[in-house]
Amino acid sequence: MAKHTIVIGAGIVGVSCAIWLQRAGHRVTLMDRQGPASGTSQGNAGILAAGAIVPVPAPGIKTKGSAMLLDKNAPLFLRWSYLPKLLPFLAPYLRRARDGDVQETATALADLLLDAADQHRALAAGTGAEKYIEDSEYLFGYRDKAAFDADAYGWAIKKRAGVRVAEMDAAQFADYDPAMAGRFGYGLRCLDHGHITDPGAYVKALADHFVAEGGDLEIARVEDIETHRGKAKAVITVNRRVEADSIVLATGMWSKPLAEKLGVRVNMEAERGYHIEYINPSIMPRAPIMVAAGKFVLTPMEGRLRCAGIVEFGGMEAGPSKPPFDLLRRQTQELLPELQYDEVVEWMGFRPSTVDSIPLIGPFAKTQNVFAAFGHQHIGLTGGPKTGRWIAGMVDGTAGNTDLSAFSPNRF
Repeated sequence: MAKHTIVIGAGIVGVSCAIWLQRAGHRVTLMDRQGPASGTSQGNAGILAAGAIVPVPAPGIKTKGSAMLLDKNAPLFLRWSYLPKLLPFLAPYLRRARDGDVQETATALADLLLDAADQHRALAAGTGAEKYIEDSEYLFGYRDKAAFDADAYGWAIKKRAGVRVAEMDAAQFADYDPAMAGRFGYGLRCLDHGHITDPGAYVKALADHFVAEGGDLEIARVEDIETHRGKAKAVITVNRRVEADSIVLATGMWSKPLAEKLGVRVNMEAERGYHIEYINPSIMPRAPIMVAAGKFVLTPMEGRLRCAGIVEFGGMEAGPSKPPFDLLRRQTQELLPELQYDEVVEWMGFRPSTVDSIPLIGPFAKTQNVFAAFGHQHIGLTGGPKTGRWIAGMVDGTAGNTDLSAFSPNRF
């Protein structure tokens, strides 16, 4: 009889784990409190950001971050009432801005991300999700060459890791995408990337395929994991008890309390991410563009232009804040003053960010038939499929030769 594995969480990471486990011959139950793509997996920027290996905490972040918190036009926000709760995360997070730590994080993330586009194609092959994968480059638009040169530290790390780029002056940028003519003085094309034209529909299509292939999808809130003598025995939901041979935690920020019940300390905080969408826009970029001055991304999607990229620290209890939405509107208006559209849709969700910006992927030390697959911060969509492959190999005991110790969920 096939072993039964329960995957908790039906975002891109959980669905990827479920599909690769299913393809490996497991009987799989996918559980989620609301359903596939109900959280951050539908609200991301849609980029298959293979080159996103440099963490936010890098040399100079303490000075830059302090200035950004006081600047209403900066893409970093903090609910000051939340600061006391944030400090146990923030202090070690900022300490990781040293060059050696940045290099360590970038090396780990390169293993996870550099072949992201190929990993997505392999995951979606033969499913209804294939149509949402768009081959595209990922552009970075700068005000001028000096602004690009100010980011030299991060680009050097990316190039050494194997990220292929092509620099463009203003004329070359305009030739590549006439809709962006005159908007940037300098830029880069990141090759070997891609984007998803509808992230929510993409993950739901993958989940539909999983069910069509015989997988079980259960919509229920998970309350506990039952253990006996160092081994997980069952998942307890609001409705019932479900026994399993293995369990995968892939439910983002909601993985933390379950992991801590199993004796695993997780230093992770929710980054409150924001996006706005312009429905039926009059301007559509040829490819996704990171607007470097505002640290936000313009992504062409089906029937809409998504603008995403704000970071806010403020916990998971409070509702969306108005200033981040206002900033995204101002930034878009400054870049595309002639933009016309039918309506604007707003969204906010929670990115699970660890203190070292590296996801937790692998077995727990105290309950080794429970596997972590969460903490992907800004790279959940990008790294989800490969995380699923790795997890399937770990559950089967057939993991390859890649050293995944940097991702150990026991490292904290």
